[in-house]
Amino acid sequence: MTAKKILKILAALLLAFMALSCATSARAYKDIDFAVEQADFSTAVKAIINGQQRKISLYSEKNAIMLFLDKGLLEHYAGDYADSSADLQNAERLIQEAYTKSISEGFFSYIINDNTKDYPGEDFEDIYLNIFNALNYYKRGNTEGALVEIRKLSMSSGKLDMLGRKYEYKDPNTGASLNDMAQKETGVSQMPNAKQVNFSNSALARFLGALFYLGDGNTDAARIEFDQLSRAFAANRNIYRNSVPQAVEDSRNVPDGMARLNIISFTGLSPVKQEELVTHNLPFQHPILQTAFFKLPSLKKRASQITRIEVVVDGENSFDMELLEDMGAVIEETFAARYSNILSKTYIRTLIKYVVADVAAIETVRKQGELAGLMVAIAARTAMDVSESADTRMSRYLPDKAYIGGINLDPGTYSVIINYYHGNSIIARDEYRDVAVNTDGLNLLESVNLR
Repeated sequence: MTAKKILKILAALLLAFMALSCATSARAYKDIDFAVEQADFSTAVKAIINGQQRKISLYSEKNAIMLFLDKGLLEHYAGDYADSSADLQNAERLIQEAYTKSISEGFFSYIINDNTKDYPGEDFEDIYLNIFNALNYYKRGNTEGALVEIRKLSMSSGKLDMLGRKYEYKDPNTGASLNDMAQKETGVSQMPNAKQVNFSNSALARFLGALFYLGDGNTDAARIEFDQLSRAFAANRNIYRNSVPQAVEDSRNVPDGMARLNIISFTGLSPVKQEELVTHNLPFQHPILQTAFFKLPSLKKRASQITRIEVVVDGENSFDMELLEDMGAVIEETFAARYSNILSKTYIRTLIKYVVADVAAIETVRKQGELAGLMVAIAARTAMDVSESADTRMSRYLPDKAYIGGINLDPGTYSVIINYYHGNSIIARDEYRDVAVNTDGLNLLESVNLR
C-alpha cells in the first residue's frame, strides 16, 4: 500500500470521525438540568422548547426519540399529562419503527457504527414510557387507557416477554446468524459472549396494574397482578434485593368502610451512558494490529441525595415509604443484553477493518521492508481508532427509584405532606391540600423529586 493510499484511508476515516463527533455535549443540557434539580419541571420543558428553536437544535433529527422521551417525561412531572402522552406515544412509535427497520437490515448495514444512525431508543426507555403513560391516562380519568399501557408490558409476547429474544440477529437475505456472517467476512468464529436479560416481570408495572384494576372494580384481575408482583420479586433477586413492601399487602386488604390512600414517589436520576475503552486481542500477523481498543458505552450511576421519604397525613399520621423498584438496576440489567449486541457488532466491524490493514501491512513488509510495514500498520490503526466513538445517547430524565406507601383512612378530605430526607435533614417537601379519599375508585397520589 502506497503512502498516498494510506493518507486517503486516513482522511476518509477522520471525516467519519467528525461526523460521529457531533453528539450533543452534556453541558448543552445545563439549563434543563438546573430546572430539574430545582423540581421546576415546567421551566425544564420550556428550556427544551427554547433549545429546539436555536440555529443548531439541542436535539437533532437523529435524536428525535431522545427529544420525545425527555420532553414527555418532564411534561408528566410538570402535570401536563395530555402533552406528555402525545410525546411518549411518538417516542414509542419511533422506537418500534427503528426495531422493525433493524430486523430488515443486511449484515453490513447492521454492523455500522450506531452513531451514524437515528437513535433507536433503549429497552428500558421503551418499558418505562408505558409506565408513565399509564399514569398520564390515570391522571386524565381514563383507567382503561392506563391498563392498556400496563398490558403492553405484562401480557404474553409483550415488551418484557420479548426482551430475551430481541437481539438474535438473522440476516434477512440468507438467514445466517451474526456469528456465521462474522466468520464468513473475517474468518474468525469466536465472538464475545452474549449476556441474556434476567428481567421479564416488573413489580412496578404489576403494582400499578393491580391498583388500576381495583379502581375499576375488577378484584380478580387485581389479585392476579398482586400475585405476579410477588413472582417478580422471587424471580429477579438481582434487581429486587429487598422484601416485598408491606404497602403491597396493605393495598390488598382494606377494611370495610375505609378508603385506601396510595402514594407513589419517583426519586433520583437514572444512570447515564459514558464512553469506556475495552481492550481485545485480535488474531492478526502484524504485532501493531494484535491489540485493539474498542470504544463502548457503559452506564454511570448518578447519586441521589434522598435517603428517606416520610409521609404525614393531617399532621398526625406518619409513615415511611418503601422501595418497590430500583429502576436504575432494571436499566443496568436490560442494557446488558444490548451492550453484548453492541460489543459483537463493534468487534466484527473492527475485525473487518483490521483484516484489510493487516493484509496491507504484511504486504508492505514483504515489498518495502519492516519500517514501511510498521508505518502502514500505525497509520491504519490510528485512523481506525479515531474513526470510532461510543453511542452515549439516551433519555436523561428517567427516575432512579420508585417508592410506594399508603394508609387506610375514613372517607374524607385530607392534607398530605411528603418530606424528602438526606440523613436527618429535610431537603425537599411536597404539600397537597384537600386530597379527596373515597371508598369508590382509586386514590393515588404521585410525587416526584429527582435530586
